[in-house]
Formats: sequence, C-alpha cells, structure tokens
Amino acid sequence: MTTVIRQDDLIESVADALQFISYYHPTDFIKAVHEAYEREESQGAKDAMAQILINSRMSAQGHRPICQDTGIVTVFVTVGMDVRWDATMSLDDMINEGVRRAYTNADNVLRASVLADPDGARRNTKDNTPAVIHHKLVPGNTVDVHVAAKGGGSEAKSKFAMLNPSDSVVDWVLEMVPKMGAGWCPPGMLGIGIGGTAEKAMELAKESLLDPIDIHELQARGASNRAEELRLELFEKVNQLGIGAQGLGGLTTVLDVKVKDYPTHAANKPVAIIPNCAATRHAHFVLDGTGPSLQTPPSLDDWPDITWEVGENVRRVNLDTVTREDIKAWQPGETVLLSGKMLTGRDAAHKKMVDMLAKGEKLPVDLTDRFIYYVGPVDPVREEVVGPAGPTTATRMDKFTRTMLAETGLMGMIGKAERGQVAIDAIRDFGAVYLMAVGGAAYLVSKAIKAAKVVAFEELGMEAIYEFEVEDMPVTVAVDTKGVSVHQTGPQIWHDKIIAAQRA
Repeated sequence: MTTVIRQDDLIESVADALQFISYYHPTDFIKAVHEAYEREESQGAKDAMAQILINSRMSAQGHRPICQDTGIVTVFVTVGMDVRWDATMSLDDMINEGVRRAYTNADNVLRASVLADPDGARRNTKDNTPAVIHHKLVPGNTVDVHVAAKGGGSEAKSKFAMLNPSDSVVDWVLEMVPKMGAGWCPPGMLGIGIGGTAEKAMELAKESLLDPIDIHELQARGASNRAEELRLELFEKVNQLGIGAQGLGGLTTVLDVKVKDYPTHAANKPVAIIPNCAATRHAHFVLDGTGPSLQTPPSLDDWPDITWEVGENVRRVNLDTVTREDIKAWQPGETVLLSGKMLTGRDAAHKKMVDMLAKGEKLPVDLTDRFIYYVGPVDPVREEVVGPAGPTTATRMDKFTRTMLAETGLMGMIGKAERGQVAIDAIRDFGAVYLMAVGGAAYLVSKAIKAAKVVAFEELGMEAIYEFEVEDMPVTVAVDTKGVSVHQTGPQIWHDKIIAAQRA
C-alpha cells in the first residue's frame, strides 16, 4: 500500500529530533554513566562523571545544550519503495531545512559549527547545514530516520586502517585507543566497522553508534557471532588500559563497544574506529503518513540525583591577582576553583594572533600574565550572559603554544583533554600551567560565567576572543609548571592497579 509523506512532516520531525537531542541524553547512556560512577575508585574520574551527570540533568531541565559543540548532523534515512512524496524539495533539501530550523530556533539557539570550503576560506554556513546524509531504499511504505549530532572533538579521534587479512583487530584497536588520548571525552562508546571497502568500514562504525548500550546483556547471554566476541573482548581490554573518564585514569573508559561488519575483498581487512563522546546525541523516528513524528520527553526521574561537593583542600584562585610564583605550587590532579577575568580563544583566534606576531603587529588584547580558555560558546538566550561554554580539545592549540608563551606573556591555558609533548615542553620551559575543564559539562560550566563580552576578532563568530568573568569555575591541574602531565601519569597508575587486582 502506498503511503504519502508530506514535505513538512519530515522537516518538522528532523528539527524536533535535533532540538531534543541537544538537551536530552539517551536514558541508556545516563544509566551506564551512573553505574560507572558508582563503581569508580579514581577520585578524579568520579568527579568528572559527577559533573557530566549533573550537567545532563541541568540541560534536560533547562532545555539548553549538553555541550557547546552541538555537532555536525549525520542522518541515516531508509525510504520504503512504496512511499510517495508530497513535496517540492529533494530528500536532502528537506532534511537540511529541518537542520536549519533546529539550529536557528530562537528558544534554544544551537552553535553553527559547519564550514564551507574546508581547505580554503572555511566560511561558516551560519545554520549548520549541510548534514551528512546516508540513504537506503528498501521494500515498505514508511520512512525510517536516525538523526545524530557528532561533536568535532570525538570525530577528530576517528581511526582507519587497511589491515592485512591475518592481522588482529583487537591488537590494532588496543594500539589506537591510547593514541586517541582523551579528546573524545570518555567515558563513551567505540563504534567499530570491519570489512567492505574503506568508506564502508567508516560508515559501519558511525552507524553502530546508533545502537543502544547493552554490553551487560551481551555479557549475560554470551556471544553468538564474531562481532559479538569482539565486543566482549574489547570492552574488557580497553577498560583495562586505565584511561578513565576524561583521561584522568580510572576503571571505566568505554561504556560499550559496538561492532558492525560487512563482506570484504579477500586481500583486505578494512577497520575503522569512531568514538562517541560524553555528549552522546542521537534519536530515531518513523514517518508513516499520519503526520510528523515527534520525540517523547523522558522523565527527569531517569536522572540520578548526583551532587558534586568540592573537597576541603580545593585551591581557590583569583585570576586577577594570581602570580607566576603562585602557580609553581599547583600540583597535577589538584582541583582548582577559578574566579575573576579570563580571555578565550581557540583555533582561528590563535592562528590570527600568531600571524600578527609574525608580522610584528600588536595584538588587540594584552595576554601578559593572563589565562586563556579554549572555548567556542553557544549564543546566549533570554537572561543568559553566555550559552553553554565547555572546553574544546586543547591539542589543536599545541602548535601555537610555544609562540604564545614566548611572545605574549601568557601564564595559563584551560581546555579539554591532554596536551601533546610539544606543548608540555613549552609549558615547562616558560613556567606556565595547563588546566583541564570537563568535556561534556558545558551547561554546568556556563553557570560559573557571570559576565561575557567580545574583546577582539568579532568577525570570527563563536571563535572570537571573549573576556569572561567567572566565579568558582572548576578545573583540574593537568600540566604543572614542571611539565608533569596528569594525562600521562594517571592512566599508567590505574592500568597497573587494574592488572594487579586481576592477578591477585
């Protein structure tokens, strides 16, 4: 029987799904993080997961983004061959119109992160279009749609290899995961695609992340095929690495591992890894001709009532008066609460500043003895001074770090995840410090920001340089003035603990 699907029904359903996933985590993810939080023994990792859970509940209540990076939209759409469209737009144009409406919704503005001309002008498209769309035509009379919003930090950690047929997938994954660092904001899921061709393996890995978290059910019933055997083995062995939440060291690095495979050429074994971050965002709907398919809000009772208490030994810092002598006493892994004024700046602002310094030009802001926060916030709505403003991946700024420290007098940096060795060496050489804010807690972080104004490079949009005034913004000392990195020491300590406990 033929089904007629109206153009506006698809547009409205896509827009609704994207708004929905911007502030509601899937409840299976919340349950899995809470279970990991309950059994975690690493205090740093436990604190990070507490902030993720609190942020998630706040976002659900406030209908504001879980993460400042509201993602590039990926859509898997399966169209029944008995569907007839009442539409003047193409399928892709309908989906992109839904994306446009979602990201420009005045009640919950979502950050536009998509740039056209990616190796040229890199111009922001202003509405986060176009989406990345995968199509499938099948027997039937419905339109089945999976919508996901994928953050750039986790997407940047994707890995691909064309293995030899006799090579071990497990060995390759265990080699790659530590190299991914913490920029993908663990704990999350790993999607693994095996087989087909290079592009098919990547598509399988991405699609696998749409599946629910069910590793404990699989553990209970046992594997029935090779893909499930890999899931079980990798779930155990990846967690044994001790990377932990936010890379601080701990018992839980992955909440689940998903594996999809496809027949491949006899000479090949293509394998892809795509991680999902702590801002796991996806939704599913089906159009059957009866109108738009809108998401059903979950109950707030699905969220655990978590509180995060700052310990008595926390270090409170006034950014307006802190000195280089003061920061020498800060210890790796220590919790610091920041108050006062900080500047912001990420990729585009750093490149612009470094280019200006190379030309001998004066910078529009004085960075002497200041702290800079790597962030691209969401635009504010209503009474907000700034929208969700969590950290971006700090390693992208590594290549600028030595120049910035040497030529501007910058004292400290705040970002997400680890620093590479080139940045660590520069931090040590100039007696600076790097602090880590929790990725996946953007709405929570924004509540510490009491004032915000653009002070330079306004034309860069969300990548402009702001001055934030903060009160008790929680961060962790990730690299101290001596160049000791908690992202190197923490996982090693917890890997050794996990292995020792298993041998006991």
